Amino acid sequence: MAKEEFLNAGYTVIGTENNENKLLSFLKENYPNVIRDTEINIEELKAVLGFSIDEKVNGYGLNFVGRNFARAKYAQKTEKELRLNNTLSKNVDTTENLVLKGDNLDSLKILKSHYSGKIKCIYIDPPYNTTGDEFIYPDKFDKEEAEVLGLANLSESDFARMDFSFKTKKSHNGWLAFMYPRLLLARDLLSKEGVIFISIDDNEQANLKMLCDDVFGDENFIGIFPWRKRTAKSDVPFGVSQDYEWILSYNKSNFNAGLDIERKYHQTDDYKNDRWRLSDLTTQKLEQDRPNSAFDLVDPKTGKIYKYNPKRLWGITKDTFPEYYKKGKIVFPDDYSFLNITIPAYRVFESEDKAKALKKYNSESAKKSASTYFPKEVGMSEDGNKEVFEIFQQKIFSFPKPVSLLKHILSLINDSECIILDFFAGSGTTGHAVMQLNAEDGGSRKFILCQIDEPIKEDKPAYQFCIDNNLTPVISSITIERIKRAGEKIAKDIEAENAKIPMLPDEHKQVPDIGFKVFDSVEAPKLKVDEKGQILITENETDALSRIYNMIFTVGLDEPTQVPEEVVKDCIYKIGNHYYITNSQKINSDDYSNAIKNGKVFIDGWTASLNGTLQNYKEDVKIVF
Repeated sequence: MAKEEFLNAGYTVIGTENNENKLLSFLKENYPNVIRDTEINIEELKAVLGFSIDEKVNGYGLNFVGRNFARAKYAQKTEKELRLNNTLSKNVDTTENLVLKGDNLDSLKILKSHYSGKIKCIYIDPPYNTTGDEFIYPDKFDKEEAEVLGLANLSESDFARMDFSFKTKKSHNGWLAFMYPRLLLARDLLSKEGVIFISIDDNEQANLKMLCDDVFGDENFIGIFPWRKRTAKSDVPFGVSQDYEWILSYNKSNFNAGLDIERKYHQTDDYKNDRWRLSDLTTQKLEQDRPNSAFDLVDPKTGKIYKYNPKRLWGITKDTFPEYYKKGKIVFPDDYSFLNITIPAYRVFESEDKAKALKKYNSESAKKSASTYFPKEVGMSEDGNKEVFEIFQQKIFSFPKPVSLLKHILSLINDSECIILDFFAGSGTTGHAVMQLNAEDGGSRKFILCQIDEPIKEDKPAYQFCIDNNLTPVISSITIERIKRAGEKIAKDIEAENAKIPMLPDEHKQVPDIGFKVFDSVEAPKLKVDEKGQILITENETDALSRIYNMIFTVGLDEPTQVPEEVVKDCIYKIGNHYYITNSQKINSDDYSNAIKNGKVFIDGWTASLNGTLQNYKEDVKIVF
């Protein structure tokens, strides 16, 4: 069905909101004098904002060919969606890590619905601007795309300049236009206390600094960290060995990123002197690993039973539950009417958070300000080469960043439970570093990696490695295989260490989350009109669970790393009290009413039809495209 048909029929449709330029609509409605002939009258806008309009000095900033084009690319809605790849995923039922294959411009847009304002740390090592081949990222900058973006008023000379800029090797304009929309999306994803780190070399360091000042605000600039990538070389141009690269760092907002964590606390009559928040009471442990946590929780007040999930056990044991409950640490869904939870949760008091934060602040490591000087322990490119060789037993990736460098960067973020995003994942160093750091300090950091399926040239060792291991010869295959092998090695090392120490199982060092859900980027369904004027839907063959995950990403209410519970096979899935329905033509009225009675209902618009059954529930469901 078309979105318009559901809208006309009176349904609430999710997936249409992003098409509206809210700022433009606001200006047209409230300040129509600012918009003249589809262009902005800058002098009028200055007057509206209260700025002086007789300024004789031009403003200072970075301008480049294709800037407006690139900004329009940022606002353009993606035509991609995600398909769960069970074959490449690891520990798919328990992991909280994500790997998104495909162009990161699309991946970042897909992540926005749920992760806007939730990413604590971003690290990227983007392709540097060199005299090598053109970028493999398929950004379109042509007349057809200009019309799609609403920039059809560009002149022939404008297109000629852009065409030259984007196709000429070592073009500053092309590289900046490539980075601009991705950095804008990164800014949207960062949390209020979030930080971004960007590796770069001399070719674009100065321009990148000005671009980041524009995107993140120069007041949010933290510093430039020099990283020594190699020892001095001889026989170099001008007799100067370029031994350093640079890591630019910016805050999302201008305050300490490590100590201030915004949390939502509740004030209730039963705990008047100490506010509290909820935390997850479940863990990734399986029944065979922790049998004492495989039990049904019974609410002492109501007698209601909450069965345990064999794939995600309680974080407490049957023996410790009474003690935790007596201390007020366990909260049941019926305890407070304002809570929107469906299973028991763990209560964390504000006083506990403050004590923990104070302990960190008073520790020796926290007393010292972070220095832009990196110690020798962060390693150089040759250390990254050795790490990759150790994992693959051959050199298959050129100049990967060492794990020690990423661990040092992540340690600057005073949060062991945060989400780390890398949307130029490459060899997977960031994912490796997150798992390794969690193994060392007991943290529960999560990673999201994005990597395009860049074809590997046949003369490269990585190509033969992929062929020998039945992998598609693209860079994302190396990314996934690296974090898979690195995680297995981390688990093996911890198990070997635990075997040497005579302790009870609960006292052993815990294996961190070494799994990841892999999603492929595929073309989203589209509506087209055939020669007879009939509307047709072009849809890839997608399994029901992938359609559900696309709805979860689009709606943005639930964490996409969760595993939805299947209610009706291949049709209805749920997370908490949110019901997601696909293949709706296969379900009956009772299925609808049961879902609506128990929670919020979202229906996949691409598989729905305006049948009589659905019409009966139009006030109670939302259609998702």
